[in-house]
Amino acid sequence: MSHADVQDYYGKVLQGSSDLKTNACCTAGDMPDALKKALSNIHDDVLTRYYGCGLIAPDVLEGTRVLDLGCGAGRDVYALAQMVGEAGFVAGVDMTEEQLAVARAHQDYHAKAFGYAASNVAFYEGYIEKLDDVPLDAGSFDIIVSNCVLNLAMDKPAVLREAYRLLKPGGEMYFSDVYADRRVPEALRADPVLYGECLSGALYWTDFEHMARAAGFADPRRVTHRALTVENAELEAKVAPISFMSATYRLFKLDLEPECEDYGQAVIYKGTVPGAPHAFALDAGHVMDTGRVFPVCGNTFKMLKDTRFAPHFDFIGDFSTHFGLFAGCGGTSPFDSLIASTADAPASSCC
Repeated sequence: MSHADVQDYYGKVLQGSSDLKTNACCTAGDMPDALKKALSNIHDDVLTRYYGCGLIAPDVLEGTRVLDLGCGAGRDVYALAQMVGEAGFVAGVDMTEEQLAVARAHQDYHAKAFGYAASNVAFYEGYIEKLDDVPLDAGSFDIIVSNCVLNLAMDKPAVLREAYRLLKPGGEMYFSDVYADRRVPEALRADPVLYGECLSGALYWTDFEHMARAAGFADPRRVTHRALTVENAELEAKVAPISFMSATYRLFKLDLEPECEDYGQAVIYKGTVPGAPHAFALDAGHVMDTGRVFPVCGNTFKMLKDTRFAPHFDFIGDFSTHFGLFAGCGGTSPFDSLIASTADAPASSCC
């Protein structure tokens, strides 16, 4: 597959969401009220050209600078533009001229619909593997999002490296994509329909996590995931027995450790994140109730204290004392088996 094949599929073959041949590039599940409201203000020409697989609307966006990789016709850009507000900014990058033409045609419409004096968005044509060719400054974005696009990239590690370069310290890549339960055979990767439908370009999920770490994102956090059913008998037969899922990950540009280490720390969520008065979900394993002391590993502590989330938490502890791996989160220690095996053993001596 090549960039030209993907450009042809999304610029000429697909003229709208109804032209998709599978349900891989579709978003399912409950949608937050804030996102529903934002989407209601977006032009129909933009909405009908949506091919995402997740909800890339992270919390605490007011006033931030956001970059959307593979923005297409701009549906997510225009939704996020309302969430960052007039003082924020959202840029979109895509390689498909036809998609960008739709996005740019409606900039004035959306500025008026949102009540802004001028548009707070910009669109750039370019490859997400080569963002140094796009006029974007290193370390200039608070958040980078992407919706079902990484699987289409020809050089996936390059996309992650470029995202890391463009993020500010403490910034976050928050994105949804399609993953496979095994490595997809090369023969399937050459199928233009399977690739264009976000299936045969999908990464084996553990390969993705290794790739993210190599790019500098030391502790990838999975937020949500769901099974994908192809719902096309002919294409299902081609990909069998591979299983696919759509997953949302968050990757932080922070100095994190390879494992989750225990420093005796905890956080207390204040309940102040808009739309989350009772609990805040950092990821699938960290849902913090308002007002409750929540023990965390050192990495999670930094993800909250050294990022835009800091004003919404109280922090307990520091990094002065290390207690080993964080129980239930930091892998398996060989000392655990030693403790278990010696607990009931008789005392012994050595010479």
